[in-house]
Order: sequence, then structure tokens, then C-alpha cells
Amino acid sequence: MNRRQLGSTGFDVTEVGLGTWNIGGDWGDVSEEAGREAVRTALDAGIDFLDTADVYGDGFSEQRIAEVLDEREVRDEVTVATKAGRRLDPHTAERYNYENLSRFVDRSREYLGTDTLELVQLHCPPTDAYYQPETFEAMERLKDEGKLAHYGVSVERVEEALKAIEYPGVETVQIIFNMFRQRPAERFFEEAKRRDIGVIVRVPLASGLLTGKLSRDMEFPENDHRNFNIEGEVFDRGETFAGLPVDAGFDAVDDLREHVPERMTMAQMALRWILDHDAVSTVIPGSTDPDHVQDNAAVSEMDPLSNQVHGAVRDAYEEHVFDAVHHRW
Repeated sequence: MNRRQLGSTGFDVTEVGLGTWNIGGDWGDVSEEAGREAVRTALDAGIDFLDTADVYGDGFSEQRIAEVLDEREVRDEVTVATKAGRRLDPHTAERYNYENLSRFVDRSREYLGTDTLELVQLHCPPTDAYYQPETFEAMERLKDEGKLAHYGVSVERVEEALKAIEYPGVETVQIIFNMFRQRPAERFFEEAKRRDIGVIVRVPLASGLLTGKLSRDMEFPENDHRNFNIEGEVFDRGETFAGLPVDAGFDAVDDLREHVPERMTMAQMALRWILDHDAVSTVIPGSTDPDHVQDNAAVSEMDPLSNQVHGAVRDAYEEHVFDAVHHRW
């Protein structure tokens, strides 16, 4: 497994990590043992970067990670990033303050079983929060108190990422970037490299579209966000199928099938495409299927995609995706 520096944090992490939203909820039912087994499989595959959040199953994901780290006795060998803020109700910018964030951080410290959280990311706060210096002062205070070692942001929009990294304490940005969400490469990555910001890529497979295994008539469980958040009814629409209308997504996938290299699946091609951008520190696909976790990890050792494949991806993006997505996020 190849490794990359996570910005200025000093963490040297595997370039393929594990996202654990799938473990915690909004993807159908997942048992405690299935959650633990996903983490075990990731560790066995060489992955040492785990991303979670306090709202993933109301702490379910954080707890399963802690259990496996203790079971394997590998806490010093694994970097765990969590997120805070989405527990706010109402979820408004002014409530991203020291009192609330301290409470959330303390809860995550308990659930992850650690005195100091390695990396805490503000969890897609409202845009106005990025214009509140007191929010970032609160994170700095928590760092001074030893409750967290490093902090960053998880964003919905490129402009939020660019604003966030104006604050000197922000060391990482988690952002949606995939074959259907290409704008970060045009507007953000160069500045992130210049400022030595760690870039964590989420939703790399566009909620499963880029696996090539979904069908147009597929029905998802009621508690799967691909059922209940198609139009952004619960959270930002861009988190579900990368914000792309599903039919357009399937049209783009159909165009891409013939360009999948030999000995790669479409999912692996999608992950390799992301890693071909050297501003990316790590990509965090999520799955509770052990075979999928292993296949994702294997991408690190695969050759970069050819210029021809990159060109085909851009062609599909411009034909099927650009108008619906490019200027929205």
C-alpha cells in the first residue's frame, strides 16, 4: 500500500483509507459484527486511515472502530479522523461555537476511547460558519486543551474549502471528488498544494454509480439515503449520487464501461482516477463487503490510468454531467 503525507499534520497515511458512513447508517441496516468486520478487513488489507463521524449511527461507527483497534492492539499504527457539528439541531452556523463543539468532541473521545482525537473535522457546516472566526478559534482552543491534535473541515462546496484554508489552523479538507465531480481539480487542488493542506476525498464512487453494478430499476431500502435523499430532502443533495440526476449518471457509466482497463473493475478505475491527482492525500471509499474493501485497497498498487482513459472520462463528464453538476458544488 502506497502512502502519502496528510498535509502538515505529520501523518503519513495509506492513500486508500476506509470511510465508515456505511457502517453507521443511511445505507440500510448493518450489524455490529458486520461493522467490526469491515474495519478488520481494512486493517488486514494494509489500510491505516479510518474516517468516521459522531453522527454515523449516533456513535455506532466510532464505537465499532474503537473495539477493533483495541482488539488488534494497533491504536498507535492507525490514524482515525472523526467529524463534529451535524448533531446540532437546528443545524445553524452560530451554533458552531466552543460550548457545542467541546461537548461533541468529548463524546467522540469517549466513544473512540482516547484522550486526544487525532483529527477532528467540522462536519459540513452551513456556509456562514466559514465566515465566523470564533468557530475556528473554538477548534484552536480545543487543540490547546489537548482534546484534539489537528483539525480540518469537511465541505460541500469548493468555495467553502477555499475559505476554510484561509484559517492557519486548518490542516485538512475533506471534499467530494470523483469522475462526476471534477471541479475541485480545477478550483481547489492547486491552492491546497500551495498551502500544504491534506485532501481527503469522499464519495469517490458516487454512491455506487461508479461501481458499474447498480441498475436503473434498482430499489433501495427506506433507510438508505439513495432512497430518501435523491432531491436533498434530508441533507445536501450532492452527497447522494454526487448530486447527479440518476438517469444521467447511468448514461455516463454506460459510456465509461468500454474504457475500463483490463484487470480492473469500474470501481477500481474510478478510485485510480482520483489517485492520479497528486494533490489527493487519501481517498476513503466505504463498504461493509470484505471483498469490496480488499479490491479498493488493491488500487494503490495499480498503474496510473492512460491519457486516453482520462480523456474518455472527461468526455463523459462534459456530455452527461457538466451542466447538471459542475457549477453547483
